[in-house]
Amino acid sequence: MQLDHLAVAGENLEEATAHIEQALGVALQEGGKHEAFGTHNRLLGLADGLYLEAIAVDPDAPDLERTRWFDLDRFQGTPRLSNWICRVPSIAAALDMFPDGVGQPIDLARGALRWQMAVPPSGRLPFDNLFPALIQWQGDLHPARMLQHSGCQLRRLVVMHPEGLELAKLVGQMDRVVFDTGPATLKAEFETPHGLRVLE
Repeated sequence: MQLDHLAVAGENLEEATAHIEQALGVALQEGGKHEAFGTHNRLLGLADGLYLEAIAVDPDAPDLERTRWFDLDRFQGTPRLSNWICRVPSIAAALDMFPDGVGQPIDLARGALRWQMAVPPSGRLPFDNLFPALIQWQGDLHPARMLQHSGCQLRRLVVMHPEGLELAKLVGQMDRVVFDTGPATLKAEFETPHGLRVLE
């Protein structure tokens, strides 16, 4: 399992985008729509094959019969770093290793991109939505390779939760990801063209 990307959620895409741009001092690029979940995004290319996305409910999307991913149906308040997404070689094999609630594989597409994502029926991941969302990309295309590099590099991601030690045991050791015990939050530190910046 490897870190793939980070997601910042907002009540709307403009607020989520502004939150990232103000925190890091760089501009996001256009993303697209996720018709299966009625959301849309904007993207930021990071070093080392990672990327960052601003994501929100698409107001132009039709009503859905399913719950949206990343718990976006219940999102309220100011934009924040809400989810971390990890790439796995086999999503089915990965799900066999983890407890119930991580989700079931759903086939998804945006433009030429194809992938599977494990999404819980409730839309909310375990550990107060801080368990990593699992993704398996199909083919060689990946968003990070399609984005202009922003000059930003993830230094570390801090995953904090009251049961942070248990979460760490389940996920295992990962490069640039650290776990701590405390209120359920995510914090990412970045090296940027403007120096060290923090995104929460």
